[in-house]
Amino acid sequence: MVWKIKSTDRKQIDRYGITIDEVILPNGEEKTFAYLDFAKGVCILPITNEHKVLCLKQYRHALKSWQWELPAGGIDQNSLPLETAKRELEEETGYIAEDWLELGSFYPSPGSTSEEIHLFAAAGLTKTQQNLESSEQIEVHELTMAELKDLVKNGEFSHGAGLAAILRYKFITD
Repeated sequence: MVWKIKSTDRKQIDRYGITIDEVILPNGEEKTFAYLDFAKGVCILPITNEHKVLCLKQYRHALKSWQWELPAGGIDQNSLPLETAKRELEEETGYIAEDWLELGSFYPSPGSTSEEIHLFAAAGLTKTQQNLESSEQIEVHELTMAELKDLVKNGEFSHGAGLAAILRYKFITD
């Protein structure tokens, strides 16, 4: 049963929206429920002609550390997921892809955000030029699937969207 919403208040703080709903639960209890409104996003599993994966080592200020990730980014209003994936791949890695495979979407944390991330695999890569935003510190690495698997197994690759893309790709292609 869907919760009944008595009132909604929305606030914007930097790039995040916060929604505060006053709700009535199915048992009649009244409750305040807040969640973050994120823009939809994309994550790309880029595979080279040599069957290596382009992985990023990126500084993440929220964690104050460098993280292994796949290329990803937010979808601008009025943009399509595939358009965004193509743009993010080129900006973050300096590659474009000829072949694209949609891997579906997922909700990384539906208990606290409305975020939905669209997943893609990209192949037929051609080198162009990396075009980073001023706040992005990104190193691009070519890893074999075995090396990527080891990073995942050892807990060194913990990028949620990247893990989802790898898993979906393996399930679709195996």
